[in-house]
Amino acid sequence: MSGSMLAQPLQRPSLGRMAALLGLAVLGAVVGVAGALVQAAWFPLGLLLALAGAGGLFLGGGYALRGRSGAVAPVLGWVVAVILLTASRPEGDFLFGAGGGSYIFLLGGMGLAVICATLAPGRQPDGDADRLGK
Repeated sequence: MSGSMLAQPLQRPSLGRMAALLGLAVLGAVVGVAGALVQAAWFPLGLLLALAGAGGLFLGGGYALRGRSGAVAPVLGWVVAVILLTASRPEGDFLFGAGGGSYIFLLGGMGLAVICATLAPGRQPDGDADRLGK
């Protein structure tokens, strides 16, 4: 196959890759819920543990699937779980308080998501003929 990757038609990911992405999204939601509970329970170290777990999952997913989609899938699961947990219920129950730790967890997790999605390896074409200047 010659030519640039940009000239190639888009293809549906394989069934195994879609299952891996779905699994990473579910794992991201689990890490988001666990992080929300841990960061409030053991404030200074729990917050660091929650952010380290989220960052490890985001970056690890990108390296495991060798693409940015592997980093974005757990981010989406994490964001959905955290947003659902920030909403207050009609009874007045909520999980996140108005303390600094909650804001650091939310903003730090979003910052980690951007950093890890950027650092995750992007797909590169195979072979030397696809390099620019050759």
